[in-house]
Amino acid sequence: MSFGISPGNVAVHHGSCTAKVAIERRVKIAEMVLRVLILGLGVVAAALIGFDSEVKVIFSITKKATFTDMKSLVFLVVANGIVAAYSMLQLVRCILGMIRGSVLFSKPLAWLIFSGDQVMAYLILAAVATTAESSVIGKFGQTELQWMKTCGFYEKFCNQIAQGIASSVVVSLCTVILSCISAYSLFRLYGGNKGKSDTRW
Repeated sequence: MSFGISPGNVAVHHGSCTAKVAIERRVKIAEMVLRVLILGLGVVAAALIGFDSEVKVIFSITKKATFTDMKSLVFLVVANGIVAAYSMLQLVRCILGMIRGSVLFSKPLAWLIFSGDQVMAYLILAAVATTAESSVIGKFGQTELQWMKTCGFYEKFCNQIAQGIASSVVVSLCTVILSCISAYSLFRLYGGNKGKSDTRW
């Protein structure tokens, strides 16, 4: 914390500027950690579901369960892949920003990141919600519609799918938090420090 002397011999407090830079640094670090988690868990979830299969023989008839048997699982795999790819691109941007030492960025870029994060959050949340509904039917069946419990036959398949869904839930939570961070990064540019776009690490 430092003090300067203004032309009018009045003490001027400069500590708030340093505190704001420290906050910006923590925000960027949190953003990077979340994007790494989304990238890693998104790939894990897509792999767990996409490579899952189980073969059963029922009355001399061979049945193979794969994720393509349920459209909701296909949607979840695709959503995880898109979110992971987007997170990787944004992670590269964050790393380049750290190397160059920039913290704040322009309003058009901030709007683009905010919009992208919002779309990714809605996409993965919709995929998780759809898959969760289908998984409940697969686990417990639907007696009113005479749908059987498929997980009773494909236990290994369902267990691995459950792991993929759990990873996707964590990814969705991370995207929600990240969308809040990108909203903060955007709207702070409209505050009192909107002209300080060259703040450094």
